[in-house]
Amino acid sequence: MKKFLLPLILFGALHTSAQKKDYPFRAVAFNKVKLSDNFWLPRLKINETVTIPASFERCEKTGRVKNFVMAAEHTGKFCTIYPFDDTDIYKTIEGASYSLSLFPNPTLDKYVDSLIKIIGAAQEPDGYLYTARTINPNDVGPWVGKVRWEKERELSHELYNAGHLYESAAAHYLATGKKTLLNIALKNADLVCSVFGPDKKHVAPGHEVVEMGLVKLYRITGNEKYLNTAKFFVEQRGHFKGYDSKSKDEWKNGMYWQDDKPVVDQTEAEGHAVRAGYLYSAMADVAALTGDQKMLQAVDTIWNNLVSKKIYVQGGAGAVGDGERYGANYELPNTTAYNETCAAIANVFWNERMFLLHGDSKYIDVLEKILYNGLISGIGLDGKSFFYTNAMQVTNSFTHPDLEPERSGWFPCSCCPTNLVRLLPSVPGYIYAQNEDKVYINLFISSSVSLKVQNQEVAIIQQNNYPWDGDLKFIIHPKKSFSFPLLVRIPGWAQNEAIPSDLYSFKNNSDKQPILIVNGKETPYEIKNGYAVINRKWKKNDVVEVKLPMEVRKVTANANVKNDIGKVALQRGPIMYCAEWADNNGKAANIVLPAGTMFQSEFNPTLLNGIETIHAEVPAVIVSKNGESIQTQKQKFTAIPYYAWANRGKGEMMLWFPEKIKDIQLVSNE
Repeated sequence: MKKFLLPLILFGALHTSAQKKDYPFRAVAFNKVKLSDNFWLPRLKINETVTIPASFERCEKTGRVKNFVMAAEHTGKFCTIYPFDDTDIYKTIEGASYSLSLFPNPTLDKYVDSLIKIIGAAQEPDGYLYTARTINPNDVGPWVGKVRWEKERELSHELYNAGHLYESAAAHYLATGKKTLLNIALKNADLVCSVFGPDKKHVAPGHEVVEMGLVKLYRITGNEKYLNTAKFFVEQRGHFKGYDSKSKDEWKNGMYWQDDKPVVDQTEAEGHAVRAGYLYSAMADVAALTGDQKMLQAVDTIWNNLVSKKIYVQGGAGAVGDGERYGANYELPNTTAYNETCAAIANVFWNERMFLLHGDSKYIDVLEKILYNGLISGIGLDGKSFFYTNAMQVTNSFTHPDLEPERSGWFPCSCCPTNLVRLLPSVPGYIYAQNEDKVYINLFISSSVSLKVQNQEVAIIQQNNYPWDGDLKFIIHPKKSFSFPLLVRIPGWAQNEAIPSDLYSFKNNSDKQPILIVNGKETPYEIKNGYAVINRKWKKNDVVEVKLPMEVRKVTANANVKNDIGKVALQRGPIMYCAEWADNNGKAANIVLPAGTMFQSEFNPTLLNGIETIHAEVPAVIVSKNGESIQTQKQKFTAIPYYAWANRGKGEMMLWFPEKIKDIQLVSNE
């Protein structure tokens, strides 16, 4: 019991210092939710048994662990490529910590403890922790300045490393109750707060995340200097005089770093998409915790720009490979789509915070789209192969050098695999939320949770076969009968809304409405901010059922998205679908989906770990054997969930399909 005494004291301090200003909605912590889900639980188990061990093994084999050992000894030569390679260890420890809370594992726990000792030994006496400099300050390479923080704005990632250390330390502490990594992080954060501030050193961190990490340390300790420094870093953007504001080059005008103007004046999702998502998450944190209305208005405006003009239909973001960045409004090409996995993860963080600010289901609608599609597409079903980028189509003429038509074990810059390690086991923390006496069910993942509502205990058991089946069941079990509102999200896709904007629409609207049943009786309900509100006196074993229509829907894009004119994508429930070579006679880029196509779906338990497939008979363009003529012929068409592609080898994949053949482009491989 002693090791858990400090967390209670610290959270008491936080409650006292921050009770007047915070997110009005609060997520139910990941460690309070127990999964029993057929979709997510196996993924979290694979993360524990395969992904985390593989990540630690690769950190050892590539020299990432050795860098910390050499830093402790102040001898040797930094032996990996990038100074931010330290973060791969931090992120894997973060993921392992979440996982330890879900799946106690003494061997993993002991190994994490051993790594923390190595990290602590590498920390300099004043708290500085950055192996690329500590190993040998006289040989730091081109990314690192001659003195601390000198190149922080552009290349060094010193504060980026610190931010991931803080995020990892918070997760480790909350999951295990141990202070070992937390003490290392606090020592580093104290140094950062002593160096940067209004009357100290000024810089906008080159790669955001330190702001989010400082907020987590503030939440744990209640020490306002961490929040104040996070706010300072956010507000430093847009004040650097060294940029050329007239240049269209994003590196020269500061847009690449979201540094071209103060954050309160920014209106679009811009620059490097991962950095952007971390910044917007931090803006939401700071707005919530300080009551900054201008910052709140700015982050709202930027979110609207993302969702109405810059997000892909499968939830990916960051269209441009040159700089891993957002492009112009409606710049959403398919053949060169970048869609970094880390950007999807950053946008999950951001959308969760937007919900916590506003309590509107539209943010969870976007989060769900990202989570079930453009995020988990980044990891193979084997748990140890990855996509850094997430393509929208792959054809035989695929030649773009920055994109991968097949998965890789790791990458020289392996930020995405280790980011997935930490995101996946945190999924239980996105399912439920509370606001005063209201209980929100945001994600449909079979699970159980115990809550305090009006200081009374309530258990909720969620049972479903989502995302394949729309029949949802919730068993409400208060310790004693009392009244409170239960709010169940009715997804936008179940209300004929493909996304909460006009960027994407359903071509075939459904006339089926979601049905709500309470204790066996169909019940009328009011929808408020996207939630079915059920306000009643709950008794033990009350049962709420929601039936969502799970039809195959055709999705069309806004006419301003030039690459998708005359094309449709397929969606069923929250899942976006694609066609892959393995199911469609060795090709996918020759398929046409005419307006009147009829679709059927069925669950295949043996394909790709069990998936719902979509089938039809459609025309396909066929080239004659001698290559001198073409024709269309009917063939069987199979679509699989987008997230599952590229698990059976290399070949064609398409997500958007033409409804009509308007032109033929001839390509010769000779």
